[in-house]
Amino acid sequence: MILSPNTFPQAILHVDADCFFASCEVAKNPALRGKPVVVGKNRGIAVAMTYEAKERGVTRGMSIARVKTVCPDAVILDADYELYAGFSTRIISIIKKYTPIVEAYSIDECFADLTGLRRPLKMSYKKMAQKIKQDLESALGITFSVGLAPTKVLAKVASKWKKPAGLTIIPANEAHTYLAQLAVGDVWHIGPQTASFLKKLGVHTALAFAAKEVQWVKNYFTKSQFGIWQELRGIVVYEVQAGEPSVPASISKTKTFTPVSTEKVFVFAQLSKNIEQACAKARRHGLVTKHIGIFLKTQEFRYYAYTIELSRASALPYDIIPLVKKAFDGIILPGTVYRATGVVLKQLHANSNKQLDLFQPNIRIQQIETMYESVDNLAKKYGNHAVFLGSSFNAITKQTQDPVHENSTKRKNTFLKRLENGKRFSVPVLGTAT
Repeated sequence: MILSPNTFPQAILHVDADCFFASCEVAKNPALRGKPVVVGKNRGIAVAMTYEAKERGVTRGMSIARVKTVCPDAVILDADYELYAGFSTRIISIIKKYTPIVEAYSIDECFADLTGLRRPLKMSYKKMAQKIKQDLESALGITFSVGLAPTKVLAKVASKWKKPAGLTIIPANEAHTYLAQLAVGDVWHIGPQTASFLKKLGVHTALAFAAKEVQWVKNYFTKSQFGIWQELRGIVVYEVQAGEPSVPASISKTKTFTPVSTEKVFVFAQLSKNIEQACAKARRHGLVTKHIGIFLKTQEFRYYAYTIELSRASALPYDIIPLVKKAFDGIILPGTVYRATGVVLKQLHANSNKQLDLFQPNIRIQQIETMYESVDNLAKKYGNHAVFLGSSFNAITKQTQDPVHENSTKRKNTFLKRLENGKRFSVPVLGTAT
């Protein structure tokens, strides 16, 4: 069944770096090429690995102790997130030589809109995709899986079609041949629950879903799922968004800490630090919220979450942390090993309607807001966490950060040293929000 008579009403490229973290390490040290490289030494788990390691049975999330048993000759490295961020930036800059419309979807993948560039660049869409892939691999020394299609959803299908190092091109009038071979649960943004529901309705492949009538889809599914159905049919719903959205709908901060911990005070300090960071970002955008979500993540990757509603919209840790502390005490389990905490500020909106809390005098609110204006100004001048709450003390002062910080990298000991030293100064602890 042909879903569209067109070929490329729009041309959307999806670029996905293969085994990104591990590939960056190999590019940095070519002597590692062909070896089973595993990244995540100081996290205690494998966070990325080369295909050679995957072929030996190493999987994401596997403990490093298990990695050593499964693959005794594995080269196990610390994560160097500064290195990976540098590679990510270069990926975007290379693609921008062809088009200014590039959306960084994550650190290792992006979308680019090539629509209308055939005449100015004097090449076909296929040739553009080939050239971009060639330039990336030549400049960075890592491989990329690339997909070209008329929509984002189809471009994601294409980039996954031949991994690693593949290039797949799916014109709209040929999409049906690919979707017929694709399980509906493998479509981007169709989660396990939606896939299970579709299967109950007798829909097992992406093509079977795309072939359904519009009213059938609207009757059973949400607006976002209807958008996926349209994109599978070659109708653009999700435009490539160059840069970051100006006003985020939500802000999340999460941190995996090393070593893992059972210490209640320390785990809460990590959560408190995340809250301070998320609130600082919200204030920079002039946003507030009443809706806060927190979660704790155990060493076994189990999540414990809680949602909190404030009496008034805020982006001040002073308002949020006391309520979070009560929720935290209710979900943390004694003796359980935790490896990460996180916070999500949901349903953000502009801080234009300052509704007062009847139980908190207006003058006190103004004093707190003025204090945080000073905190934000100090952060601009001296760096993040120049001033912080006592509840975050153990997270900020203890050397329990990402491996790139815990094991000093060569960069940190050389040209970043001056920068780091210039970002710290001593101030008294203001106290703990309780």
